[in-house]
Amino acid sequence: MAREVEVDQEVCIGCGLCASIAPEVFRLNDGGVSEVYNQSGAEEDKIQQAIDSCPVSCIHWR
Repeated sequence: MAREVEVDQEVCIGCGLCASIAPEVFRLNDGGVSEVYNQSGAEEDKIQQAIDSCPVSCIHWR
């Protein structure tokens, strides 16, 4: 089973970095914070780059 990525929206500051790195996976919602809208939108290494780039470490694999 493939890993899934999730965003802790309580911690997210809405910087948009993840959405700029992997727009096929992440977007900012109406509340101005990141959400995952397409789990299979990018390869795991690209998603990992977004995770590693998050300034508040709110994106995680589950």
